[in-house]
Order: sequence, then C-alpha cells, then structure tokens
Amino acid sequence: MQVLILCGGKGTRAYPYTEHIPKPMLPIRSQPILLHVMRIYAEQDHREFILSLGYRKEIIIDYFQGRFREWKIHFVDTGEEADTAERIKKCSDYLEETFFATYADGLGNVNLSNLLQFHKSHGGLATLTAVPLPSQYGIIEIGGNEQVSNFKEKPIIRDYWINAGFFVFDKSVFKCWEGKNLEKEILPELGRKKMLFAYRHHGFWKSMDSYKDHQELEIILGQNQDICKVHQGLPVEEVKVFETREEFQG
Repeated sequence: MQVLILCGGKGTRAYPYTEHIPKPMLPIRSQPILLHVMRIYAEQDHREFILSLGYRKEIIIDYFQGRFREWKIHFVDTGEEADTAERIKKCSDYLEETFFATYADGLGNVNLSNLLQFHKSHGGLATLTAVPLPSQYGIIEIGGNEQVSNFKEKPIIRDYWINAGFFVFDKSVFKCWEGKNLEKEILPELGRKKMLFAYRHHGFWKSMDSYKDHQELEIILGQNQDICKVHQGLPVEEVKVFETREEFQG
C-alpha cells in the first residue's frame, strides 16, 4: 500500500519554529516528526511513500533522498500555496487504486490492517480515522452546594469524535473531488453522498499543533520509542469492524 503524506503547508500555528524549517521536520527525540509518521507505516509493512511537498521542500528532500534505501520515496512538489485537497489531487498520477493518506504532524498506534479491512468492508470511497476529542484543559466536577468534588487533567471526551487523519482512499474518489480544502469541502461532500466512513480508534493519538504538544510528545517518545506500542495511559481497545452500514450507523 502506498502512503501519501501531506508535507507542504507552512505550519503557521507553530510559528516562529517553522520560520526556517517546515513543520514536518521539527524534531522529536532528535528526529523529524515526519520520520516518526513514516515509521508507523513502515513497521506495518507499508514502505512506499509519496511526500506532497511545498514550503521549504528542499529541506525535506535533502534529509530523505537516498537515506532510507529500504523505502521507496517519491517527492512531489505541489506548490507552496496549495491547500490540502489540492495537494492530494496533484499526486494522483503516482497513486494506485487504493492508498493511505495522512498528515505529517499526527502520531498514533493505529492498526493499519484493521483500518484497511474496515475500509474495504464498507464500500465507500474514503475512510478517516476518528479519535475521541482530547480536552485542551483540565476540568472540574462540581457537586451539591457548588462544592468542587474532583479535578480531571485534560480528560478524553469520549462522546465527541475528531478527524485524526490516517485516511484510506479509493482512487475513484477523484471523480467527485471538487474543492481545494480536504476538511472543509471534500470530506463533508463525501459524507453527504454517504461515501465516507469513520474508523474509530481508541488507542494512542496525538498531533503536534503547538510547542506544548511538542514537549508532550518528547516525553511520550522518551518513554517508548515504538509509537505502535504507546498507550499514554489510555485503554488500547479492539476497534470493532462493523459488518453493515446499518450496524455502523446504529
């Protein structure tokens, strides 16, 4: 399976750290976060990568070109100003009939075999990996007489789900690929057409959106270098593969 990774954005939320290097090259444990993402796939036997490049592309090319000979890496310049959907579409000539895609700044112990099985069993054009919403803040529990009864530090809000990347697409999705932004245009439209499904992941996942996230990932990877075995204290549960659309919607 091919793996398309979005590496071309300017990483404005991580400024000023991205002023001189692209966000995918920001180091965690002395290695670019992009390399950690690629290892998630490579360790599960997916070693052909298509890097959708843009901002400061030469830094990514210089780091990866000729360095990991056990992997096949394609470098595709999709432009500095392209949006997420445009970047994927510009890589279409390199893609086979079914392919993985993900962001360059999100790490998770996603079981890719289960994800692919889920995608194939549902007959859609696209599958995204959904994770429970991690709270940015700690919360307090207030009991009778407005008395504070408990504190919970950054709980996982399990009734709400967010897009964690780790996509599977069928190439035929490009027949109805209209729009520049993946999250605001393409995915909602696929949802309206009932061709998008969500694979619920209950294990570890974390994106690097801020310096604080970077520091937390440094600690997590310092404790366990193997992302696929990281659980960060969360229960690593079996993700159910639904047999029918009705069962999934129920």
